[in-house]
Amino acid sequence: MQVIQDRRTFLAGLSAAGSAALFNIRPSNAAGEPPPETTTVRLGKWEAYCWAAVFLAGELMRADGITDVRYVTGDTSVDNSQWLARGDTDFDMNMPSMHIKSIEAGVPIKVLTGVHTGCFELIANNSVPAVTDMRGKRVGVWNMGGHPQILTSLMANYVGLDPVHDIRWVETADPMQDFIDGKVDAFLTDTSISHKLRAQKNFPGHTVVNIAVDRPWSQYFCCMVAGSTDYVTKYPVATKRVLRAILKAADFCASSPELAAQALVDRGFLPNYDSALATLKENPHDKWREYDAEDSLRFYALRLQETGMIKSSPQQILANGTDWRFLNELKRELKT
Repeated sequence: MQVIQDRRTFLAGLSAAGSAALFNIRPSNAAGEPPPETTTVRLGKWEAYCWAAVFLAGELMRADGITDVRYVTGDTSVDNSQWLARGDTDFDMNMPSMHIKSIEAGVPIKVLTGVHTGCFELIANNSVPAVTDMRGKRVGVWNMGGHPQILTSLMANYVGLDPVHDIRWVETADPMQDFIDGKVDAFLTDTSISHKLRAQKNFPGHTVVNIAVDRPWSQYFCCMVAGSTDYVTKYPVATKRVLRAILKAADFCASSPELAAQALVDRGFLPNYDSALATLKENPHDKWREYDAEDSLRFYALRLQETGMIKSSPQQILANGTDWRFLNELKRELKT
């Protein structure tokens, strides 16, 4: 057992050294902080190209004293917000809407920071030139209550449609294939897929909304990090180091997307370099300094309240489920 542990320690050292070279990092400001209360953190792992900053942050965490970084794949039949709710992970990166739904349900979490914008595009056939034309149309979703269905509902409600009565929701295991086969009129997809669709000459669809560029969605974070209240409360020093690593990794994704995409593939987090690169280029990872994380959560909470998906006010959501102190400190610390 000792030999195995020594080998792990040796490999962790190599990983930390490799991360310093990869990210071209200077000595961390953590040197002036007390040691982390724990050296363990559990993060989610699944084929999510927009999670690049979380995946690449692991090596930075190890270099910063969080030496036992575990990437956990939870139950893929549910949204990854449930991994955090069930205690399978300590942090989750997700749409603001999913974090808000968790807070509404009483799950003890704290939203801590935004990471990037973009992620999703609403694709439709020629019968849907705009969101206002979705009345009576068939929209393919994996399941009701999942983030594609929720986000599409918010888009519809924003332009005056009733997402419950005006849209014909079609639950399907493969919304994109059903769209190609003409079984649905629209579906929501992420940028790791949409860039491939746009490259197909005969693809029977067009982009109706791209939340990376179309207002109001482009003005708010699509991916935000939340931690379990228990972890954040017990381990504030470790929490700050976890967030520091994620935000540094986001900077790396923004400044060196080609290197970041290759690192994601080389480290076994994602299978396709082109999809990783397209996602990094289309999802701005430098907005965490510029955008207001609280404003993003308030915007989505208001939209969810308007559609009847939550009863809590935005003020209640913010009061019960956010903690911005780490982000405020890191914005000052990591000024460019």
